[in-house]
Amino acid sequence: MQNVSLVTIGGKGVFVKELEEALLSGDVDCAVHSMKDVPVELPEGLDIGAVPEREDPRDVLVSRGNRKIEELPKGARIGTGSLRRTTQLKNLLPDIEVVPIRGNLDTRIKKIETEGLDGIIVAAAGMKRMGWAGRISQFIPVEVMVPAAGQGVIGVEVRADDGRIRELVSFLNHPVTVTELSAERAFLKHLGGGCQVPIACLARVTRDSLVVKGLVGTINGAYIVADEVKGPAEKWEELGKSLAEIILSRGGKAILDSVYRGLC
Repeated sequence: MQNVSLVTIGGKGVFVKELEEALLSGDVDCAVHSMKDVPVELPEGLDIGAVPEREDPRDVLVSRGNRKIEELPKGARIGTGSLRRTTQLKNLLPDIEVVPIRGNLDTRIKKIETEGLDGIIVAAAGMKRMGWAGRISQFIPVEVMVPAAGQGVIGVEVRADDGRIRELVSFLNHPVTVTELSAERAFLKHLGGGCQVPIACLARVTRDSLVVKGLVGTINGAYIVADEVKGPAEKWEELGKSLAEIILSRGGKAILDSVYRGLC
């Protein structure tokens, strides 16, 4: 359904729905997801049983002529299907033209030629996992474009009461990634809402603490509310909630309310 917007057909949760139905019916014993596609509220009876070590969480630019963002011409046409990326791109380069694209990674890359794009923004993790890191024109620093919550993270979903499968996949768990992902999802959950919206969040465990960075913005990029919090890693839930409260109180709630009215 590539001719229909992602928001119209149910947001990112549409990518996991069929797998979750198969899991609940007993047709499969576990399901593997990109965690940025998994809604914060899981269906009753399901749980994330394992989270392997995170791949690179950054966004990347794949461009015509191997140009970097700062080298793009005025009015450049950049493809992305992400409201989060659109918001940050428009804030960074107000004169840019964002072209909505969807599809598999190779399909999106081909659209640089077929749709006359100057480039596309995609996740570094996907490019690296496909062995296409050499095709990346620029790794975009998280200080320039904050990733989606869960970007670069794979999760193994299981039935909550299936101890045997949970035990089988438990060796995959990477504790640092679990902490980072949990903080990001706590941030998302506390912000609330049900549609795909321009929200970004990245948590990183440092030597002695957890830093959680997040933002909310208008789709046209005119307004962005961003902040970060830092504290003990074991306080991941409190940090995620605290960051959400800060951003909501600084204008994030008004932004989200206006976005929801336009999308939902």
